[in-house]
Amino acid sequence: MTNWPKYFLIQRILHWSIATLVVITLGIGATLGTLGFNHAVDLFGMATTNTLYVVHKTVGVLMIGLMIVRITARLALGKPAYAVALAPVQKFASETVHGLFYALLIIMPLIGWAATDAGGYPINFFHWVLPSIVEKDSGFAEVLFQWHAIIGWLLMGLVLVHISGALYHWLIRRDGVMQRMWPGA
Repeated sequence: MTNWPKYFLIQRILHWSIATLVVITLGIGATLGTLGFNHAVDLFGMATTNTLYVVHKTVGVLMIGLMIVRITARLALGKPAYAVALAPVQKFASETVHGLFYALLIIMPLIGWAATDAGGYPINFFHWVLPSIVEKDSGFAEVLFQWHAIIGWLLMGLVLVHISGALYHWLIRRDGVMQRMWPGA
């Protein structure tokens, strides 16, 4: 077994925690966004629909905090060297995808918070209701919810590109890129 360069443990924990939360919240968001509130209530019932909204909002708030910690860890700890140098186009693609992830995983929940607030709905973090950040304005809320959905679809595309790249490096190139973020020693 090759001893590949790895990210620090805290960086790997943050990566996989955030990845799990992204999958959960994108799944819930896509479901609720596609169905709409009334159809979700018809399908799941009021209690489950409300729980899905609370989970979605809670994960969004968690995402902001975790991404701030992740960016701080990245700035403080850097990243490990590649065991095998990447081609310039691969390095550019990797840096672009990661940069977009970092930006969108902070921007998206902030837009969701503002949209929810502008729509007059509570911002839930588990069972607490967080303070408002914008005034109630249904027109503004509609625009923000549209941007929140667009960013959600962009994130789904980025997730697919990211997973495809990881699998390419792991299964085809076998160059240690995937192992840098893989759990374990």
